Amino acid sequence: MENRKNLCAMIPEALHAQARTEQEQMNLTLSQYVEMVLKEHFENGGKNMANGTTRTLAFQVPEELFERVKAHLKATGLNQKEFVIGLIEKALQEAEAGQGQGTAEAPQENS
Repeated sequence: MENRKNLCAMIPEALHAQARTEQEQMNLTLSQYVEMVLKEHFENGGKNMANGTTRTLAFQVPEELFERVKAHLKATGLNQKEFVIGLIEKALQEAEAGQGQGTAEAPQENS
């Protein structure tokens, strides 16, 4: 097992609350959550997200779907970001090729 080291940092209260909410929603320990965030950052080439080359997509899903995604990620070894980006890229390629007409559009809600 890889040696572990403690990391402690003071951050703004609002950011702390946001991080803890997401961490709890993901059912991760704080250590697991911080490790995930740091790995995603560095696996992305350590790019500064404020430089305009990346943007954030955020959305909520039903608990049942979230658990299915989590199980799939565990089985495949993908991380959440890789999985979602792969789905988006595939849907866009199909839509651009004319094969997936309507797949890139959100379903209409009934009023």
